[in-house]
Amino acid sequence: MSGKYIVVFKDSASQAQIDKYAQDVESNGGNVGHKYDSALRGFSAAIPDAFLQTLQAQGLADGIIDYIEPDGTVTIQ
Repeated sequence: MSGKYIVVFKDSASQAQIDKYAQDVESNGGNVGHKYDSALRGFSAAIPDAFLQTLQAQGLADGIIDYIEPDGTVTIQ
């Protein structure tokens, strides 16, 4: 099963590193949607549950992922 997430990278991450992570997501059964490069640097993606922990661990080890959060709609009243 896949969940939808936003993967946000630290400012120190190069575009090549971000692209590699996006390729890794797709190589492991995910689907990268929108790529962000202005207000934040990263991408939205459907990421298989089985690969999510690997992605988080790899980003922590490399020190370039700032955070990964569920993608959803935010509403205000």
